[in-house]
Formats: sequence, structure tokens, C-alpha cells
Amino acid sequence: MAGRICSLTNLLIDESEFLRLSMVDLQRYARHISLPGVGRKGQEKISQSKVLVIGAGGLGSPVILYLAAAGVGKIGIVDDDDIDISNLQRQVIHAQSKLGQNKAESAKNRILELNPTINVEFWNQRLTPDNAKEIFADYDIVVDGTDNIPTRYLIDDMCRINDIPWVYGSIYRFEGQVSLFNYNHGPCYRDLFPEPPPSNSIPSCAEGGVFGVLPGVIGSIQATEVLKIIIGNGKTLSGRLLLYDAETMDFRTLKYSRNETTPEVDMQQVRAMFEENGWCQNSRAGKGEIQEPINAGGIMFKHLSMSEYKGKKDSGWQPFLVDVRSDMEYSQMRISFTDLQINHEDILSKIDLIPKDSDVILLCRSGMRSQMAAMYLMNAGYDGNKLYNLDGGIMAWNNALPADVE
Repeated sequence: MAGRICSLTNLLIDESEFLRLSMVDLQRYARHISLPGVGRKGQEKISQSKVLVIGAGGLGSPVILYLAAAGVGKIGIVDDDDIDISNLQRQVIHAQSKLGQNKAESAKNRILELNPTINVEFWNQRLTPDNAKEIFADYDIVVDGTDNIPTRYLIDDMCRINDIPWVYGSIYRFEGQVSLFNYNHGPCYRDLFPEPPPSNSIPSCAEGGVFGVLPGVIGSIQATEVLKIIIGNGKTLSGRLLLYDAETMDFRTLKYSRNETTPEVDMQQVRAMFEENGWCQNSRAGKGEIQEPINAGGIMFKHLSMSEYKGKKDSGWQPFLVDVRSDMEYSQMRISFTDLQINHEDILSKIDLIPKDSDVILLCRSGMRSQMAAMYLMNAGYDGNKLYNLDGGIMAWNNALPADVE
């Protein structure tokens, strides 16, 4: 009899939890609830979660839509930009009828059309060191949908201060990156990218373009990470950087770890980035998503802009130049004095041809595959101080020194 009472008690508790979801919710989220890895308890966690999305553009669009569709209880949106017709090629949360409207407000209205049960808060302003504390105050997870590096360092600092995780995403041309920072005391953004590159070395996607469906892929992966964190199911990208190439349909993962030498949060550092004109002008003019150089174990290989290359070349610099694009790409456009051409995935097969005692420039189409090649070489014992990843790849070279390209 006692066992029967205990069973009935457990049943009543389960039914009580079950009834927290309305009949409409049970219908709306039926495909989630039927999943063994989610179920009623997982959906309840989703409905109680609070997620802040910084940016309602290319990356923010799929993130916001999928989180709202999944039933995230509260979604915050920060974006001070207005909708332009050039946005509609990839920012699918917005419509032509909304041209000129603030993106955060437009995103809120679209959420409520998709799922009116969601609590939505939005800010028609840029995230800055002055307003970040107030904006971050009531959220459990942050998603990066931004288009500039200073904001990413600010997000990282605020998430470290508030001890909350954030999901990073970056896109450029045909390539994207995703990772998870500050999750369960795991690595933070500054562990992977200790120092930002010079503000004038960052190409924008307005300059280089972006494949329209690319942010859909990367943003969907970001939303996936958020939901996995909420329900506590699956392996996350904490300590791993996911690289995606839409042209070759390749996914690659690079591992990184927490760097014990990463300094404590100093808001004055990130504030200085916001106050530096070069950063502000670059990030606001291009409206483009960008990428950063990669760091492994706290030792970063060097990034190289074309202006820096020209300055070094004028002083007599003679580095070893390695093109890590495909044979087809190389046949279509190449630097006339390339020392070695090899697909980035196969670079270790030609390691005996790449000198260890001289500087080496690695280039690809836009700068991502060459980052991976640099990582492979560093893992093989090359000195990161002698490896240079060319920012913007051969496209940047062609724009700066077209006479070198054939």
C-alpha cells in the first residue's frame, strides 16, 4: 500500500509538471516533447530560459527565428541599425515592407507573428560599455550576431563578469565559424583571440561579399548550441572552433583550451576599442561580418594585412609564400612568385618543402583555410612567430597589388 501511495505521489508530481505547459504548448512543441533528449522537462526548461541576441542581421535572423519557434521564454534583441534593401539577401527575419524600420523592432514583430507566447525585449541602440550592464542583467545565455570585433570583446567581458555562456558566430564570403565561450568555466573568447588585429586590417562583407545562405547555416548552428545548453543534452562546442566552407561543403573543428595567462576583465581595454575612431568607422561603414586570426594554446600565429606586407616588402622582406587553395582556384588566379601551392588539408604532406627557419606567408581565398593550414604547421612544430596568415587572402592581394597576380 505504501508503495502504491508513493507511485501515486510521483504520478501527481509528473502531472503537475506536465500541466505547466498549456494544451496549445503541447501541440506546438509536440515534436520536441516526443524526443527522448528533450521531453516535457526539457521543453519546460526552454520555456523558462532567457536568451539575449546581439544583432538582428544575417546571423541574428535564423537564431531569433529558431529560438522563438522552439519556445524560448524570453528573447532580448539589441540592434541600432535600420533595414536596408541590401540586407534582404540574407537577413530573412525582415521583409521589404519594413525597409527603414529598426531591425530589433522588426525582429520583435516577426517573433510575435511566429510565436505570440514569447516575451520579447528589444533595444534600438548599439551595445556599448555604458549600457551593457543593464542589458545583460536578466539573461542566462548570450548569442553573438554582431559584425565587429570590439563588440565581441565586450560580450566576452560582460559574460565573464556575469558568469554566463555565449555562442560566437562569424561569417565572411563563403566561410563561417562557430564556438561556445565561458560555458561551465570553459575557455573564453580572449583565450582563443588574446589580442585583436589592427582595426584597419579587417575586411568587411560589404567589401568582400557574403553568400546569402551562409548566415542561415551558421546561425542555425548557434541556435542549436543554445538549445543544447538549455536542456543539458549533447556535446557542445566549448573548447572547439567549428569552421565551415560553403563552397567545398567542408566542416572542420579546431581544438583550443583555457589559457591561464588570460588577464582578468578590464573594461577600460574594451572601452578604448570603442573610442578608437578606426574601429568605429570600420565596423559601421562596412556593416559586414568579419573573422579573426586563430590562436592555439595561447600562442598566436601572426596576421598580415596587405599594407603591412607592402611595408615589409619595401624593407627587403623575402618570406616563403604558400598558397593553400585548390588546384582549380590556383589555375584561375595566383601570385606570380608563389613558392608552393598545396591544398590546406594536405599541407603536412609537403612539410619538407616549407622552411622552418624563415618567415612563411599562408594565403587562401579570404583567410580562413590559411588559418587552418597555420594551425597544422604549428602542431607540427613550426614557430607561430614566423607564420603569417594573410588577411583577406588573394582577393585582398589582387586589390592592393594587382600587378603581382596572374
